[in-house]
Amino acid sequence: MTRISRIVALGAGLVISASAFAQQYPSKPVKIIVPFPPAGVTDIVGRLVAEKLSEKLGQQFYIENISGAGGNLGMGQVAHSPGDGYTILFASSSIVVNPTLYSKVPFDIDKDFIPVTKAGATPNSWQVNPNFPAPTMTTLIEIIRKEPGKYSVASPGTGTTPSLSIEMLRHALGLNFVVVPFSGGGPLVQSLLGGHTPIACSAIGNAMALIKDQKIRVLAITANKRVEFAPEIPTLDELGIKNQEAETMTGVFAPVDTPKAIVDLLQKEISTVVTTPEIKARLLGFGVVPSGESAAEFAAYVKAEVAKWRRVITEAKIPPIGG
Repeated sequence: MTRISRIVALGAGLVISASAFAQQYPSKPVKIIVPFPPAGVTDIVGRLVAEKLSEKLGQQFYIENISGAGGNLGMGQVAHSPGDGYTILFASSSIVVNPTLYSKVPFDIDKDFIPVTKAGATPNSWQVNPNFPAPTMTTLIEIIRKEPGKYSVASPGTGTTPSLSIEMLRHALGLNFVVVPFSGGGPLVQSLLGGHTPIACSAIGNAMALIKDQKIRVLAITANKRVEFAPEIPTLDELGIKNQEAETMTGVFAPVDTPKAIVDLLQKEISTVVTTPEIKARLLGFGVVPSGESAAEFAAYVKAEVAKWRRVITEAKIPPIGG
């Protein structure tokens, strides 16, 4: 056998081996790392999907919450896990923000991950305490403009997409207010309910029950169109405030060496799960719009999001964390 023949045979053997490996997948439990504490939007989506994948594929898909450093600890662990399909990541938009926000992150988003699909996303929203005298977003902007520097706006934390949405609006309209960052959506909601910070920008999915009970009033969302679960809420775009689209996504990633056949299987199954009537209804109830993009579409989305948030962080002159 010639050298070329041996190389061809070896290549064919590797293809057959990879294909056979993928056909046997999964042959043991699959760990889904969520880089945040339980009960947040990313965790909720992950658990819904994991339950259905377990039923469909015959092996347990289970959640492991590894929180810390704005999601960097959990994301870094997946980045350095074997690419065998048995460790995957359910990440929020922190994966596209943190490479610019932090002076150093334990992963390279271009080299360490394969984008699998976007399970869904929840738009950011401008919210007020019901007693605050702003029935509309237009009124809120007028109130802030009349008394520059008087009002404070709560965010769920520096570098979250809601905090960056605040900077986008401030930059676009030249508004003057104080930003109060909290350590997550929970503390923000408590401050908003108590009227301590009666204005907030947060992912709408973090407070759906309170919004439905009219304990929080949503003035506008940052989506490019109205959402199915709250069609009465206008978008900033239709109010004439352009280029404000921002969301907190739940994206699925695999370590870089994961076989394509496994990535394709995961994309297909997750897409099917999130678009079934039962799970779609549950996701919409949590304020999450299901997606299920192809791997190629999701990769393009990730690239665009990294560039967008890099631009916003640079324009807002937000100093790098840890720098």
